[in-house]
Amino acid sequence: MAFLAVAVVAGCSKKTTPSTTVTTEPAKPAKKATVKTAVPKVITVNDKVAKRSVDGRYYYDLEGRRYWRNNRDGKYYLFHKSMFDNPDFKSPGN
Repeated sequence: MAFLAVAVVAGCSKKTTPSTTVTTEPAKPAKKATVKTAVPKVITVNDKVAKRSVDGRYYYDLEGRRYWRNNRDGKYYLFHKSMFDNPDFKSPGN
């Protein structure tokens, strides 16, 4: 019985302390916000830098988009399916 009393008193006298080592997670790199630029529908390009297609029409590629030259006003317009029927976008010789 005396052993039991000594074990209870000795067991309760121990203090528990939290660990002193701190675990930190590695810092994640900050994500940069991507800026989306608006796609212009009409651009003005010098004909010397524009390319010429097989049928004689001028076109210019900008950021993965193709612009075709309007023969009436000389501006380059973003491709649209209605250009096929419009005579302003046909080759100058035809």
